[in-house]
Amino acid sequence: MSLPRPPDMFDRDWEWGQLARFVTNDSPGATLGVVSGRRRQGKTFLMEAVCEATGGFYYAATEAVPRAEALRQLGEAVSAFTGTPGQVRFASWAEAIDGLLSLGAERAVPVVLDEFPYLVRDAKDLPSVIQKALSPRREQRTASRSRLLLCGSSISFMGGLLSGQAPLRGRAGLELVVPTFDFRLAADFWGLAAEPRLAALVYFVVGGTPAYRTEYLAGATPASLAGFDPWVVEHVLNPASPLFREVRFLLAEDPALRDTGLYHTVLAAVAEGNATRSGIASRIERRAVDISHHLTVLEDAGLLVADPDAFRRNRPEYRITEPLVRFYHTIMRPHWAQLERVRPGRAERIWRTARPRFLSNVAGPVYERMCRVWCADFAAEETLGDMPGSVESGVVHDPATRTGHEVDVAVRGAGGALLAIGEAKWGDVVGLGHLARLERVAALLLAKGEAPGRLLLFSGTGFMPALREAAARSDGRVQLVDLDRLYTGS
Repeated sequence: MSLPRPPDMFDRDWEWGQLARFVTNDSPGATLGVVSGRRRQGKTFLMEAVCEATGGFYYAATEAVPRAEALRQLGEAVSAFTGTPGQVRFASWAEAIDGLLSLGAERAVPVVLDEFPYLVRDAKDLPSVIQKALSPRREQRTASRSRLLLCGSSISFMGGLLSGQAPLRGRAGLELVVPTFDFRLAADFWGLAAEPRLAALVYFVVGGTPAYRTEYLAGATPASLAGFDPWVVEHVLNPASPLFREVRFLLAEDPALRDTGLYHTVLAAVAEGNATRSGIASRIERRAVDISHHLTVLEDAGLLVADPDAFRRNRPEYRITEPLVRFYHTIMRPHWAQLERVRPGRAERIWRTARPRFLSNVAGPVYERMCRVWCADFAAEETLGDMPGSVESGVVHDPATRTGHEVDVAVRGAGGALLAIGEAKWGDVVGLGHLARLERVAALLLAKGEAPGRLLLFSGTGFMPALREAAARSDGRVQLVDLDRLYTGS
């Protein structure tokens, strides 16, 4: 059975299809699904929509509510759903889960517990209770067709539900992670697909989080390139805007991030360009071993990722996953006190002064990431020479000069062969000098036994005529990717 997509749902075709298949499966026996993803990605929208489409049960837990009150609230929600006001009372979580299973006695029905980590905070045994309730031969399970969906935004917690020796490992029939929109989807969502440069600038600030447009900015979008700077001042640097404190709330809302001050300091160090563990530790004046836990927690929370070096596997570099977090630590946090004390023209002056840092520490790294995503998800096999298996960045050592050459894009095939290397420049008109540098890196790699078949040059500003001529003569070896190709081509 297929479920019609809600008319107000943007994209999420694949996620909707997975949910629809799970909740409409009419096979006997209750089943379990886990839905996670960072906040503001539309998980609640999906959960509510699938319940509306099927007549399912949806319950959103309340933060900081003790066990007895949570059980009372859940009982009231079940009473309202079954049309028996005030008659459902749960004395324990075991009784409550059985009550939820009973909702599927006559038909397959989704039963959603949203903000599930809030429930577990005062009921640590709840995952074990669910494990026992879903025992394969237990009568309450076999007699039910409830499709129990546990949903939450704490990535570290939700991921842990099904890992290792966790009670629910092996019990779930669905594990769905709702991602942020990639840069192309974000451009469509913001209505900027026809203006790729403006779409990229907006993406550098707010990334692909849909709620920032629909809920935080009520659809406010810069109408033109000339309107971008005023849009940043009015909707991001303005203390009255919900986006202003969003990054602080992101960290405060995650139960795994207890010492938020230190976590912010680590993120600020990464935003400044300190990408290695030792570099981060040096910047915040701590030993590398002292920040290992904090880096792991930020990774588990989905705010940091350790990207492997394409050429030195033991030298990963840390990258901030969310553009708004990078923007906050680069632009807003250093001027926080001044921005909070509103004065006419002050935010404009701060933004004007910070614009060079925005280009180097925000636009540059995010644009490089977009170029890697393009190679991984959108580039044609003819462009790269084969289907990509991995797309990373890295450093190639030059023994003659004892220097390292940064490679923004390194594409390997499924078997590990190096297909292409590339350089990405957001603010530079790329010319023959950039190509010569790539040729030098390619020669160094050839000396080490690796020969990239393609050289990729990305630019957010354009290419010199001489470089275009050289690319045209290269028989496809030199590929030029401008913004139009990045957003619409392959």
